[in-house]
Amino acid sequence: MDAQYLRDYRDLYESHWWWRSRESLLTQVVQDLAAQRPLTRILDVGCGDGLFFPALARFGEPYGVEPSSEALSPDGPWRSRIVNGRLDDSYQPLAPFDLLLALDVIEHLDDPHTFLAHVRRLIVPGGFFVATVPAFRGLWTSHDALNRHVTRFTQAEISALVRAHGFTVVRAQYFFVLLALAKLAVRGVETLLRPPPRAPRTPPAVVNATLMAICRAEQALIADRQPWFGSSVLLVAQAER
Repeated sequence: MDAQYLRDYRDLYESHWWWRSRESLLTQVVQDLAAQRPLTRILDVGCGDGLFFPALARFGEPYGVEPSSEALSPDGPWRSRIVNGRLDDSYQPLAPFDLLLALDVIEHLDDPHTFLAHVRRLIVPGGFFVATVPAFRGLWTSHDALNRHVTRFTQAEISALVRAHGFTVVRAQYFFVLLALAKLAVRGVETLLRPPPRAPRTPPAVVNATLMAICRAEQALIADRQPWFGSSVLLVAQAER
């Protein structure tokens, strides 16, 4: 990830409409899963400084894996629960997890199959895997380059990837529908003008609040429906018993 982006990430996560809207959606997803079975141990892969941990701690004990040392604060409140490294053979927790999250992680990987094999070994039978990924390669913009994405996924592609590693897909759904239309416009502008990638900034308060309200209204309207497109995919899967 871009160095400036990393430095600003906490502020973006805590204030920007996109991150706030995504956390709202994901917290509801985790709450629904917790109603089905206890989520005693939760692993957030690519967790940064544990910014989602306060929400996750409502449902179980959160732990994390974060490959970038620059994303971690030595004195962060969750630092003792986060391993600085990759999800590979070297990661050997004391016990498997009831829920594992990979939120906007898989699109960074050259070998997602190896990653999913590790995910499966770390989840108890019947446990859950939740992932988000950016949707549709046709929505590729300079933001993807800035974030060092390898690809973007369709709903069918990420579902097939997960099924190949011993999971049953419970839910696969596009979200940020209106944002997908905005990304199409941005892609058109970038094709013509080719501006340099720029790290995102939180917009002015009124704009930020308006966009957040629109996103949350969209999420409420969509609920369990299946929109045909969106700028991201939400996937919920269950480890086969």
